[in-house]
Amino acid sequence: MSETAKKDEAPKKDMKDVLASVEQITCSVQRSQRFVEEFLSEPMCGKCHPCMLGSYEALVRLKRISAGIGSETDVNAVRRIAEEMLEGSRCIKGRDTAKFLLGELKGEAFAEHLAGKCSAHECPNYIMYKVIPEKCVMCGLCKDACRYNAVLGEKRSSFRAGYLPFEIRQKRCVKCGDCRPACPYGAIEVIEEKTAVLA
Repeated sequence: MSETAKKDEAPKKDMKDVLASVEQITCSVQRSQRFVEEFLSEPMCGKCHPCMLGSYEALVRLKRISAGIGSETDVNAVRRIAEEMLEGSRCIKGRDTAKFLLGELKGEAFAEHLAGKCSAHECPNYIMYKVIPEKCVMCGLCKDACRYNAVLGEKRSSFRAGYLPFEIRQKRCVKCGDCRPACPYGAIEVIEEKTAVLA
């Protein structure tokens, strides 16, 4: 059997799969973005303009908000698109996507993001990982866990003094979060980037 035939036989995503993809996400902006991405990846049929054009435009706006460069105009655009999809989509999949977006827009998360804050700490552009020196025992487990060489520092050894303390180089950090569970001492914390800049 050819690869093309195998792909054709693979089960296609439905709206239940799209909903399942956002179950573990708590940030409304991230949930909305992932939902639309998953909707566009397969369930959307592309037969009506409100769905086809609206979903792509909504995704652009959601990415702007998630990246920390969004504005009230972007939020209003997502709301308008969802309302138009709810009214104009010819199938239930488009209307379900519109209902999902409108539901997420009811919370405070979008307003928070415009103010530079993600309470759920799930938007990478709003947070940073930081080593808390008072808690760090200089074991180096965080450095071992980082695939991007973003952790700088020296492990403690019995015959040396004057160690280079552990820190996370923000320009290299991709906010993957692998360092946090690697630290058994809770020495790595997630802080809001805006707060860190002001501190």
